Amino acid sequence: MNESDQREEVLLAEVHDAFGVVRVVEVGEYRFLEFGDAVEQSCVFTADPAWLEYDYTRAMLLGALCHAAPESALFLGLGAGNLTQACLKFLPLEDVEVIELRPDVPRLAIEYLGLDDDPRLTIRIGDALKLLESAETTDLLFVDLYTDQGPGAGHLAWTFLEACQAKLNPDGWLVINQWATNDGKPLGAPLLRGLFHRHYWECPVKEGNVALLVPADLDQELDMQGLRARAEALAPRLGYSLDTLLDALRPAS
Repeated sequence: MNESDQREEVLLAEVHDAFGVVRVVEVGEYRFLEFGDAVEQSCVFTADPAWLEYDYTRAMLLGALCHAAPESALFLGLGAGNLTQACLKFLPLEDVEVIELRPDVPRLAIEYLGLDDDPRLTIRIGDALKLLESAETTDLLFVDLYTDQGPGAGHLAWTFLEACQAKLNPDGWLVINQWATNDGKPLGAPLLRGLFHRHYWECPVKEGNVALLVPADLDQELDMQGLRARAEALAPRLGYSLDTLLDALRPAS
């Protein structure tokens, strides 16, 4: 990224919708999805759209590896689609659904950001807080609902997060990209501790986020040995190691 940061930024697309502005800009070998006043949402390496540039997306992929053999995944919030692409490429998924609020985001992801027309992938447009009820139960559920102002209301909505956990199949995992506060704890930590009975794990990352890994129920534990083995086995295909994120994993604080 260092060399490309010094290159000229090229605006590839700009869309105005009911929620504001969406842009796609290119800097060297990278393309960025931006909301509002140049608020960067996602980064895609154009040579490999399944490459995860940011640690928070790698931490969310690590959360997916908590499940030994996931067959289904639900993404609430698409962004540039590179986490979705990575999960389709590296996990044994058979059915993937995305719920995205802004109709132009999937179009831009397909046109400019390398999102494939995978037969396993279905995208629905609308508010995740309203459409979640009609979604199928799933092995993996990712919550990444951000605007140019920060995390969406769902990130601190008790009933919504409770409904997300309830959508999980047995042995399923809920993975939330949560903002971190100045003390390094996830935004809304008191609510999260109460809602999930302190039975979840946190993975803080350098971008200032905390990935939350929440099991389907209280009887379900994190198999660190199995998680580490799956991460190490996948590393050659990923092109990077997840060891630093594994080492950063901690019980709910």
